[in-house]
Amino acid sequence: MSAAGTGSDPHGSVAKLIEIAEQPTLGQRLISWASRPPGRLYIPACGVVALVLVFEDSVPAGHLPTFAVGLVCGLLLAAMGALRLGIALAVARPMIRYYWLRWISAPLIAAAALGVSGADIPLQLRTAASTDQLRALGDEVDDGETVARDGSWTGAYPLAEVSVSGDITHYTVQGAGVLVPSAGLAHSTEDIPVGVFVPGQGSRVYEHVSGDWYAWASH
Repeated sequence: MSAAGTGSDPHGSVAKLIEIAEQPTLGQRLISWASRPPGRLYIPACGVVALVLVFEDSVPAGHLPTFAVGLVCGLLLAAMGALRLGIALAVARPMIRYYWLRWISAPLIAAAALGVSGADIPLQLRTAASTDQLRALGDEVDDGETVARDGSWTGAYPLAEVSVSGDITHYTVQGAGVLVPSAGLAHSTEDIPVGVFVPGQGSRVYEHVSGDWYAWASH
């Protein structure tokens, strides 16, 4: 009698075993996930979010779209990392010691991004790269005049307008400002008081960037 005649179906038996097998619980899935070190998706994702936040810091007073994306994604990645580390510390400490470099990569990326942004390096570098073009544009504007730019790029910045008020040339950056109506850069050969409202400059508050350059935000 042939095997087919016995009515046995090995494929059906395997399917039946899979069907009745106990599925892993949520806790078991979390433990399995946390027992593996951060991989090829998590660490690059942290790098991308760090670059987004560094770009946001290169815009005077920040840039709302990149700030929102960076904040939401950064908080999500931080929560995932904290959860994973907490579970790994409880059930898989040898994996942390063995793959220590991968475990510290995300905190190192975050620390580097915070350090660079805290020192205003992105804003300084982007302003320095735009200095010649901005100065050339400012020289074309007369004192008391405001020229609309409608988002045209000058150097590394899209400008909404440029104006000259006495010794100060103001460049309004298109889309700049997270919690303020407008913001931009200012050039002045004379020192501008920072952190206070300057007489004759309306609601602008200035922050020194480097050399003769300042960032301003309208409050």
